[in-house]
Amino acid sequence: MKDFNLFMSQLSETNATLDSFTDFEKVSRNVAKISIKLNQLNYLLGKTDLRSAVSDLFEENPKTFEALDILVAVRSSDNKKVLNDKYEPVLVQSYFTDIDSICKFVEETGLAEVFSSKKITNLVDYVFGVEVGLDTNARKNRGGDIMASAVAKKFEDAGLEYRREVNSTEFPEITALGADLKRFDFVISTDNKTYLIEANYYNSRGSKLNETARSYSDIAPKINQYSQYEFVWITDGQGWHSAKNNLEEAYSIIPRVYNLTSIVEFIREIKRG
Repeated sequence: MKDFNLFMSQLSETNATLDSFTDFEKVSRNVAKISIKLNQLNYLLGKTDLRSAVSDLFEENPKTFEALDILVAVRSSDNKKVLNDKYEPVLVQSYFTDIDSICKFVEETGLAEVFSSKKITNLVDYVFGVEVGLDTNARKNRGGDIMASAVAKKFEDAGLEYRREVNSTEFPEITALGADLKRFDFVISTDNKTYLIEANYYNSRGSKLNETARSYSDIAPKINQYSQYEFVWITDGQGWHSAKNNLEEAYSIIPRVYNLTSIVEFIREIKRG
């Protein structure tokens, strides 16, 4: 008998590990890509006549200023836009094409005061810190990777064979899924049935949780109508307390919903055949 209250009480407090906080290798790679430009921008530090310094540097190498955006924690690849004086949206990078625009960017972002006051002594070191901060946005993805690894280990410890990241195109008979490509985190096949498994972990609240619950509530019946297939959802994390109602509805619709504690029930059933 499924017990939703028990399921909720079993949700783990965290799945974070010490190596999940920051990917320092990625941070170092990102800094290394622009380190030459950053070292050239160091020329601006401590200058009282900033416009003159910008002009000298621009004449020497105008491409140097392409690295200015990361100093305000914006990556060029983000194609970030801001409003100009006419309240028109323009790309941040559009400010790096001439001396006047560069000076405007430096003044209005507050970098001018930071440069002249010598609060920063080395922009390479400064950007390393910026990249560490930006990398915190990737923690959610690493949390998902940790969850997948935890599930995989439980399967392996139980001696279960599984496949990872399997596309729905491998199951053309499941026509109810339509033309949308779906990739399942795990697939376990037995003599009687193939289990299509999704695994995720949510530490914090957000609209993503409700979207996930609704999506799986829709997908599960479509798959389960085929006797040789069954959808399985393994999820965990304290974030679900903020989306309890949606999770409870999904829990009532999807026969197989497990967390990292109750997953042993699924494993035990599969091993029994």
